[in-house]
Amino acid sequence: MEYKLYRALVGDIKGLHSLLLAAAGSGQLLSRSLSDLYGHIRDFFVLRDREGNILGSCALSVVWEDLAEIRSLFVQHDLRGQGYGSALVNGCLDDARGLGIRRVFTLTYETIFFGKIGFSQVSKDVLPQKVWTDCIHCPKFPDCDEIAMQRNI
Repeated sequence: MEYKLYRALVGDIKGLHSLLLAAAGSGQLLSRSLSDLYGHIRDFFVLRDREGNILGSCALSVVWEDLAEIRSLFVQHDLRGQGYGSALVNGCLDDARGLGIRRVFTLTYETIFFGKIGFSQVSKDVLPQKVWTDCIHCPKFPDCDEIAMQRNI
């Protein structure tokens, strides 16, 4: 199947919300509200097929002057292992480079995937307090079982 990586558009939000809601329902991601997605539309890349269907997503959220987070990475199950996830993360990494960001982190269960694309496991303690402003509102707080991984770019 042919795909293209795009910056998300406002018209993508409802499809993106459905995709992420399904992923959250299976415990792979945290849910994101429609208002949150609209407010962060410029953070998102989407992967579309020829018909315009959204196959995956990834967001780059700037946290501090030299730090950003990879968030909401998801690729439909039947399309995994074909390079879609790497393409989405690489789009975000290129965006980070363009912004002058030197470090990118993620909180994930997919340590093998992120390890293959250059991320290394780090202690959550090395991430600044600003990172945890989102965590306080998370249903998993304070017993988060996600793994922190970071990549210097």
